[in-house]
Amino acid sequence: MLVGDVKGRTAILIDDLADTSNTITRAAKLLKKEGAAQVYALVTHGILSGDAIDRINASALDKVVVTNSVDQTEHLRQCPKLEVLEVGHVFAEVCWLSYLTEFCC
Repeated sequence: MLVGDVKGRTAILIDDLADTSNTITRAAKLLKKEGAAQVYALVTHGILSGDAIDRINASALDKVVVTNSVDQTEHLRQCPKLEVLEVGHVFAEVCWLSYLTEFCC
């Protein structure tokens, strides 16, 4: 069920995990049906197992952005809609700040 008006707007789907990508592709289909101009999905952990990549490629999604918390090398080759964000520096910063907090303060 869609709440609100998306006609002519850019819709952004946010999820912590995409495994089969069934949920985000179904949501994108509904958003486009209701008039969304573009639909983007932002996903923290892109597991993308099984036929998830085929499902994304055939979907109404314009772009799917995932982090590299899971290796996306092969998925990038198969899916032009996929964009990957590097998060290693974020994890390094958290480790460093945890170290400083524990031993320096």
